[in-house]
Amino acid sequence: MFKTLVNAFKVKDLRKKILITLGLLVLYRVGCALVCPGFDLSDAIAGNDSGTSFFGLMNMLSGDALSNGSILALGVSPYITASIVIQLLAVAIPSLQNLSKQGEDGRRKMNFYTRVAALVLALAQAIGIVVSYKSAINPSYLNLPTWVAGAGIVLILTAGAMFTVWLGEKITQLGIGNGMSLLIFVGILSSAGSGIAAAFQEVGRDLNNLWTVIIYLAALVLVFGFIVFMDSSERRVNVKYAKQIKGRKMYGGQDTFIPIRMNASGVMPIIFASSLLTLPQLVMSIFWPNSKAFYWYQNYMGTNSWVYIVLLALLIFAFAFFYAKITFDTEDISRRLQQQGGFIPGIRPGKTTADYLNRISTRITLFSAVFLAIIALIPSLAFKAIPDNSTFASLLNAFSTTGLMIMVSVALEFEKGLSAQMLMRNYKGFLD
Repeated sequence: MFKTLVNAFKVKDLRKKILITLGLLVLYRVGCALVCPGFDLSDAIAGNDSGTSFFGLMNMLSGDALSNGSILALGVSPYITASIVIQLLAVAIPSLQNLSKQGEDGRRKMNFYTRVAALVLALAQAIGIVVSYKSAINPSYLNLPTWVAGAGIVLILTAGAMFTVWLGEKITQLGIGNGMSLLIFVGILSSAGSGIAAAFQEVGRDLNNLWTVIIYLAALVLVFGFIVFMDSSERRVNVKYAKQIKGRKMYGGQDTFIPIRMNASGVMPIIFASSLLTLPQLVMSIFWPNSKAFYWYQNYMGTNSWVYIVLLALLIFAFAFFYAKITFDTEDISRRLQQQGGFIPGIRPGKTTADYLNRISTRITLFSAVFLAIIALIPSLAFKAIPDNSTFASLLNAFSTTGLMIMVSVALEFEKGLSAQMLMRNYKGFLD
């Protein structure tokens, strides 16, 4: 990847795109450092469950911007949630499904709907944050009533979320790679820097904690390699195309394959499952913060309880299979293969091909779901094994397994995009 970056800097157009991307990412991090006036969340969210709770996950994705009470505290989480909701609705609602297949005009309308949904979700999340952490509002600092200061903070957070969406779209248009993914990437890196700094401060106080750091880094390398291996693994189903004569020309006759990725759903099942389990706690903390149900949920359904661990694993399995069915439509693939004269050797076209692809997809999804469940449960099981180690807690907050999966996916996606740009500019064509 570093060699690809060095070669890309030698090309003027690519160098300009890389510099634009870096400039917009720096602008985003500067915005994350600007704090909302009269809103201090540093004591309320700091050290929140290593990113496994709802607010902890938001804080990790935004690079500790939420715990700092930044104007960009919401980050890209409203847009991500909105895009997932619109994607699921496109499967359930026929009109949206047809709209998504109408080319550029359909994609433009779907993007508009996603932005509107992101605005609504950003407003709802901003209200939830202000209500949940109303004790962090300092109205005397602004010389305003508490409700006026809270309303102003809600508007600032909502505007910051939409500004983040605009930054991500500009990076996608003018830079290299997916802008939203890169914003998440730099946010996780920023959170990792804070966690590592806190861990080394603990080592400075007690050298016995150095072994904790060494063991953790060794385990981190193994987990990182495992994630890279799984993310790049795929099953290739061979496909042959029959020769067809149209007019005086002959088409087809080539061999190709259908790539079925081992972890095609990425980190989405983990985000779905953790968000669903922490949503009741979020709602109760907003509307019934002193109720018995809220305290019961915290004690028996908290992120480190065995009930949470079991339910999280089951939900990850369910969402992994559900997301695989959405992203890999075997009937549609079988129909297109038959229309284009393609077939899988030894398999009849039509329903038999769809059943064959569905069987392969189910087996691969099973391994993917086991992998995701293991990755998601590592933090909770680690906290169970080492409950009272502040150095380990800081390191686990620095590099959570969910964050590692996101970083690996974004880095590989960026490298592929950069390589594609290099290949397009180095291709000389048949005239040369």
